[in-house]
Amino acid sequence: MDLSPDKRVRIIAAASRLIVRNGLQCSMAAIAEEAGVATGSLYNYFDSKEALVRGVYGQVAEVMTAHMAAGDHQSSGPAARVAAYIARYIDFIWEDEQRSRLFDYLENSPLISLGDARAIFGPFVDSAIAMIEEAQAAGVVRAGPPTLIASFVRGAIRNFVKRRRLLPDAMTADERAMLASMCWQAIALR
Repeated sequence: MDLSPDKRVRIIAAASRLIVRNGLQCSMAAIAEEAGVATGSLYNYFDSKEALVRGVYGQVAEVMTAHMAAGDHQSSGPAARVAAYIARYIDFIWEDEQRSRLFDYLENSPLISLGDARAIFGPFVDSAIAMIEEAQAAGVVRAGPPTLIASFVRGAIRNFVKRRRLLPDAMTADERAMLASMCWQAIALR
């Protein structure tokens, strides 16, 4: 059977839109219709709704990992790497409202097992942990579990951006700088 990568991408995009719009109550038939494929052919790509949800998580993780890795230079010092990570995450969450809402939904409504989540987001989480550990070893980030420190920063950014989107205008450079500064000050070793 010849499976089209384009169809798979369309199915995941349709599922993402419907999850944001309606939550997980959306049916496989509705997802197929939104994607412009027959319901039966949807099952050629995903054997269950759970498999499709894992595909949605996987797509989010892939895009996030690629975005966060862009411009990650090992040659910069640990403090600069953490600051760049914070700035890139702010951009990632702000630049695509649909994706941000999907990520927020997925984060707050765990739809897959912890083991699946670790497998899907492992590379992203592992790189953040290593970055925080390096910054702690250099004496620029406070002591504490690196995974919780990185989660705190990402959660603060997502919540700030979610509230900021309630305003009609775009986030300003000053607001971005303020958010980045608040995140850094919360984790920096003083």
